[in-house]
Amino acid sequence: MSETSADRLLDEQTEVSASEQKPVAIVTGGSRGIGRACALGLGSRGYQVIVNYAGNADAAKSVVHDIEAAGGWALAVQGDVGNEDDVKHLFEIADTIGKLAVLVNNAGVVDVKARVDEMSVERLTRMFTINVVGSFVAAREAVKRMSTKHGGSGGTIVNISSVAATLGSPGLFVDYAASKGAIDTFTKGLALEVADEGIRVNAVSPGLIATDIHASGGLPDRVAETRAAIPMKREGFPEEVAAAVLWLISDEASYATGANITISGGR
Repeated sequence: MSETSADRLLDEQTEVSASEQKPVAIVTGGSRGIGRACALGLGSRGYQVIVNYAGNADAAKSVVHDIEAAGGWALAVQGDVGNEDDVKHLFEIADTIGKLAVLVNNAGVVDVKARVDEMSVERLTRMFTINVVGSFVAAREAVKRMSTKHGGSGGTIVNISSVAATLGSPGLFVDYAASKGAIDTFTKGLALEVADEGIRVNAVSPGLIATDIHASGGLPDRVAETRAAIPMKREGFPEEVAAAVLWLISDEASYATGANITISGGR
């Protein structure tokens, strides 16, 4: 745990004890984009939100500040979902706060534009370790806490996939698309596996969303360049994706598991 997170956790212990009856939600990759929007939405609905981030502490602190400014409670916790020890530590912190009710498996990476015949094993290993293995390990830890089989009282898991899983992203990010295809299969399999253990597992598949992930993949103009190919002729926004996530974790979606909601403007 970073010094900032450790100090923050100690400073908040009295507040935690006062609000321990409120359910806990973990958002991996919660400092920016879709993760940020999900964290803010969960905070506004009364969850104690753990905002996981890999490296941008300032962005995570900003999310925490905004949740608290609206009357909620949040904690920023640094950790790389591609590192099993970091994931386990993230959930151990959640245990000190209250009962885990929600996991949003949002953390993921994209790489620079490349054909498959240009991709290194190092690139592929990083991609699948973070996007797939990280989601599996986080879900594993959530199930251990939520499942009635393990003495839990249930909960919900929402995996953030992508329409790339269907489109394939040829000439761009076939590895990223394949990692999200794995998430789709994972969502369905885990949903069926724990359906009678009080856990609902669903996914949301965004299309082209206005976030900085495109710049991290070396394509800062991708939104503008792709807009015309979207049937609705516009990009989506993180809040629109978060709205679907928030519905899936709500009681209104109590009979939904194994579902995958596409938020893509028709693309």
